[in-house]
Amino acid sequence: MASIGNFFRRSLRRSGRRGGKEEASAAENNPSRLPQGKPGERHSVLYCAGQFFFEYLVVVSLKKMSDGRYEPKITYQFPKRENLLKGQKEEEERLLQAIPLFCFPDGNNWAPVTEFTSETFSFVLTNVDGSRKIGYCRRLLPSGRGVRLPEVFCIISCLGCFGLFSKILDEVEKRRQISMAVIYPFMQGLRESPFPAPGKTVTIKSFIPESGTELIELTRPVDAHLEHVEFQALLQRLSPHLILHIFASAVLERRLIFLAEELSVLSQCIHAVAALLYPFTWAHTYIPVVPECLLDTVCCPTPFMVGIQMRHLERVLDQPMEEALIVDLCDGKILRAVGDEEEILPVKLQNEMLTSLNRHNNNNNVHTSEQVNALVSEAFVQFFVRMVGHYASHIKWSKNGSGTFQERAFCKAIASKTNRKFVKKFVKTNMFSLFIEEAEKSRIPQEAYFQQKITEYHEQKKHRRDS
Repeated sequence: MASIGNFFRRSLRRSGRRGGKEEASAAENNPSRLPQGKPGERHSVLYCAGQFFFEYLVVVSLKKMSDGRYEPKITYQFPKRENLLKGQKEEEERLLQAIPLFCFPDGNNWAPVTEFTSETFSFVLTNVDGSRKIGYCRRLLPSGRGVRLPEVFCIISCLGCFGLFSKILDEVEKRRQISMAVIYPFMQGLRESPFPAPGKTVTIKSFIPESGTELIELTRPVDAHLEHVEFQALLQRLSPHLILHIFASAVLERRLIFLAEELSVLSQCIHAVAALLYPFTWAHTYIPVVPECLLDTVCCPTPFMVGIQMRHLERVLDQPMEEALIVDLCDGKILRAVGDEEEILPVKLQNEMLTSLNRHNNNNNVHTSEQVNALVSEAFVQFFVRMVGHYASHIKWSKNGSGTFQERAFCKAIASKTNRKFVKKFVKTNMFSLFIEEAEKSRIPQEAYFQQKITEYHEQKKHRRDS
């Protein structure tokens, strides 16, 4: 365990955009860093159609150690990869070494039980360049008689689609109650199927003894940027006012700690907060569920967004950390704040977002998670459209096709003083820098949905002026 901890604590650095200097970022002490992938791939990797659904399915079981405690170990892996090059083999070993900690992040004080409610959660392993692998987990009690230990089925994928993978895990759990042998053909069929485009469906044929052949339809949401999020989980636990405080802190890349007892609540709520930042991406330490043995490593001076189980509250509060926003998802309140959260966002836009979120809370006609996601996302996307939607007009293009962002002119173009004050802070964040880096590479907008909203906003302004 010590060697794993040391691996996670290695300091890593990423290159900042301005001046080409290497700056320490929240990659340092990031317990979920893995060296793989190519720079600038994150958006395409998460939402690209046609590639494999997943890289691995692993089963993590609890093995009793000589001291009487239980330690998580991988007991099954599909597929087994052979003939790997040295670098690929080392990468796989690091990945497989990290997975058990995140499948049982709540320590090793387990005991065999006769009843256990299945739970679904996810974790993220972040690469040095910001690209991510996602672990989708279902913790369940195997069928049988007498006392037994829970185990975790974990699907590792580069694709972000929580709802779709939850359905896959439903199928895995159903087959586990019959036999482990029934899981393999289902996962093989899934691996041979291409990941569908947004709004499209893939059908998997799967044979189950005594039931015959089943056709399982896996449909991807139409709005790809919302397929890894469930805003309802956030709205059920926090008031719109507190959500805006959290959003303001995240936008300025501060330290955020979320507390809850259930792993599913932590992972759902943290994914939802990160999704509020669209079209920008949280580029720092991001651990939806922090393993107990790594609690000390997240209290670093760099930005982080982490989830910690409520049982560790006292230990968290005792840490010698710098200013951080600590959110209690059980009681829906903020335990610790910097104090200026109310003043970060421009008042007018903050009130408009608050009105929009309150309207959702009072709208009994909204039922589906897709409708909730669309309404909540719209409020925050519109905020960024109005704040920074003119960014493309301030990229100067050279003859060789490379672009250079004109930051000073970009800020001066904002008429409102309060809006300009906020934007001057926001342009210094890593998430804005990374967004602009991508925008400077091509005249084709990197986020089509965001560009669509910018175009609609300008058309509406023009229509109001003309009418």
